[in-house]
Order: sequence, then structure tokens, then C-alpha cells
Amino acid sequence: MKLGIYGGTFDPVHLGHLILAESVCEQLSLDEVWFVPAFQNPHKMGRATTPPKARMEMLRFAISGNPRFRLCDLEIKRKGHSYTFETLQAIQELHLDAEKYLLIGADSLTDFPNWREPETILSLAKLVAVNRGRSPAVIPEYLEPSQVCLLEMPAIDISATEIRNRCEAGQSIRYLTPRSVELYISANQLYKPSPEESETT
Repeated sequence: MKLGIYGGTFDPVHLGHLILAESVCEQLSLDEVWFVPAFQNPHKMGRATTPPKARMEMLRFAISGNPRFRLCDLEIKRKGHSYTFETLQAIQELHLDAEKYLLIGADSLTDFPNWREPETILSLAKLVAVNRGRSPAVIPEYLEPSQVCLLEMPAIDISATEIRNRCEAGQSIRYLTPRSVELYISANQLYKPSPEESETT
């Protein structure tokens, strides 16, 4: 089994996430991609994130209908800071014989040495760094070519930050995220300023 592992805050999940996962599935012939939402991303401590239950629901809506996509709640159940090496160790215990591929944006390669226990990560999975339509990615000197696979995907310039900002401003997010996620965000009034914030603007 060839298993892709795609972690992140997914606040909210958007079409860029889904296209990245599908591109990697096709190029590496993966059997499954597990989307692993973080309980608390240690790299994004400067802002409050949407509650895990809501982010899980949006992911569930977004990946429904794709038989190769799975939702993995390991980090949500573990709570606390979500460290990739711990998640990979847990997955290793569940799927000892699977070939594991860790999906990241190519821009994350620069910061990878600062992740918690990067050598443990490299011992458990092969890095798949995806160039999201920006300048060509290169393998940093601290990595061996055998440790990372560089892939390309269509240039999709969508970010979760952009979606949150548009929601806060009352602007449309149509075609930036699946329709089911868009409707969930609207129904639950996610990313809207609180009444206290509205009174001060």
C-alpha cells in the first residue's frame, strides 16, 4: 500500500488542498491520501483556529466522493500541539508495511529543519514537496535526493487566509472551496467578526 499523509490546519480546506492531493495521487500512484487536521498547529500559534469539530466536518464534506481520500483524526484525538513525527509514529503502528509519503508544499522545505525531530520524520516517510505553481523548487543541501520527491501541480493561488478574510469582509468565496464547505461556513457563520469586533470597526 502506498499511503500519502497530508497534515495541516485546514482552516478552511479549499480547492488548492484537494488539487494538490489529487495531483500527488496521480503522479505517485498512491492508494490513499489521509488528510490529518491538526488540533493545534505549532507553526500557527499567533491566531485562534476554528474548533476541531468544524474543521473536521468541512474536510469530511470536501473529500466525500473521492474513494482515495480519507479523514484521519489522530491529531484531534491526541490534542495538544500537533507534531508530525508523533503522527507518523502512530500511523507506522497502524500500517507497518505501507510506503508512506508526507505531502508538503515545496515552500515548507526551507523551514523543515526547524520542525520537531525532522530526522525521525525522514526515517518514517518520504517527503513529497509539491511546487504550487510558484518559482521552481530545488532540493535543499541538507536533504539527500533520495529523501524527497519534487512534484509540480497546477498553479492554484488560493489560501485559507484569503478565504477567512473574504468571509470577514462579506465577500463571496464561491469556487475557492467546495460548495458543501461554502454552505457549511455560511450556515455556521464561520470567520465572521464577533459583535464586539464589529462595534469597534
